[in-house]
Amino acid sequence: MKALLLVDDETEKIQISEVDNPKIGPDQVLIQVKAAALNRRDQWIRQGMYPNIQFNTVLGSDGAGVVVEVGEAVENALLNQEVVINPNLNWGMDPKVQSSEYHIIGMPTNGTLAEYIAVDANRIHPKPEFLSWEEAAALPLGGLTAYRAVFGHGELKHNENVLISGVGGGVAQFAFLFSLATGANVYVTSGSKEKIDKCVELGASGGFNYKQEDWQKESLKLTGGFDLVIDSAGGDQLNDFIKMMKPAGRIVFYGATNGMPSKLDVFRMFWNQITLQGSTMGNDLEFEEMLGFVNDHQLKPIVDSVRPLDEAISAFDDMREGKQFGKLVLKI
Repeated sequence: MKALLLVDDETEKIQISEVDNPKIGPDQVLIQVKAAALNRRDQWIRQGMYPNIQFNTVLGSDGAGVVVEVGEAVENALLNQEVVINPNLNWGMDPKVQSSEYHIIGMPTNGTLAEYIAVDANRIHPKPEFLSWEEAAALPLGGLTAYRAVFGHGELKHNENVLISGVGGGVAQFAFLFSLATGANVYVTSGSKEKIDKCVELGASGGFNYKQEDWQKESLKLTGGFDLVIDSAGGDQLNDFIKMMKPAGRIVFYGATNGMPSKLDVFRMFWNQITLQGSTMGNDLEFEEMLGFVNDHQLKPIVDSVRPLDEAISAFDDMREGKQFGKLVLKI
């Protein structure tokens, strides 16, 4: 079969290769992948910026397809079912935090950027019928991460003010869609006027270009402050968010691409009862709840582009540049 492998090559760490079809165990199913999507995690692995790099692994955590073979301990009723894959492996018994054995499909376990993938039968869920293959493939990891951040930690409610930072990314777009569906007053930040305009077109109450001076003061004047901020970058902008929060506001961050803040305004935090909460991925129950939320609200992921697996490297390059709005999807 054709697959995108992480390889130990000085010029390019990802290559399309021919590999053997995976063999399934008794509790597993074989899925013919119809579409798969990229995550920034894949690009970090490509750049060697991820722990425990293992070469000759199939990348990719997001995928949807058809069950074409089942193991001897799996019900035959699953054959020919259209499914999406839960990328979680070994979350553990505590729903609040992942175990030390936790990892995600797509390195070190072979992932979705291939014509076939073998997964445990308990990793698959029915594909939402109203979604195309490409839309369904865009959903799993970004949708799960956003769902936990917005609801599990952020506890977003109807009519609250929420700010989604860096809205062009995959997780951020799901946080945006979930917040809109909840009936919150949704605001976004981006360095791109086009992305802000697109969000307003989709229902955002407003947006702010973080490259402009005093955008923070503008946001306070317009909104009166935020109940919740969903952030992907960390760094010194956390102090900007702290200044923009309503009393008892929550800041949830699921990434730290801007690194550590040089300082943190703990005085304002404790006086205004502000919560700063880290978050990442989500447990299996949250994955089921996320799919239910998507079905209930008929939410369609925002897909930036769809291209064949043979053009995967160009999709990775586009993700590295950060110009996309929504998910980059590969048709397998």
